[in-house]
Amino acid sequence: MITAKDIMTWDPIVVGPETEIQEAARLLLEKNINGIPVVNEDGELVGIICQSDLVAMQRKIPLPSLFTLFDSLLPLSSTSRMEKEIKKIAAARVEEAMTRDPKSVDRNTSLEELAEIMVMKKFHTLPVVEGRKLVGVVGKADVLKTLMKEK
Repeated sequence: MITAKDIMTWDPIVVGPETEIQEAARLLLEKNINGIPVVNEDGELVGIICQSDLVAMQRKIPLPSLFTLFDSLLPLSSTSRMEKEIKKIAAARVEEAMTRDPKSVDRNTSLEELAEIMVMKKFHTLPVVEGRKLVGVVGKADVLKTLMKEK
């Protein structure tokens, strides 16, 4: 049975939370990858920054719907949600735009389970952890390569 440890990249490209957004974008493009694990100084996984996170920064600020009641404007949606979206759009560092506590797998996760997670959750990159420490990464290309191996 093929598992994550058989197909993962053992020494993946990583960034820290303080990394500039431009540097993360450069790495994603130059290395032709979809996501980069974000690790703290202890090598623990704290997030992931993906192409979709950076593309989301280019969208318009979502304005909340408002209604008037007794000459007051009341928002129909959460202002805290809007604040989070504004911070993400205006992010200068990875920690401001990354997905926190991303889905991760361990070394023994089966190929079938990896494929299931990627398809159902629409993930392109899955960090592989041991405890909280990042030990590798599995991308969709890694899963696809298994189709090309001789049987």
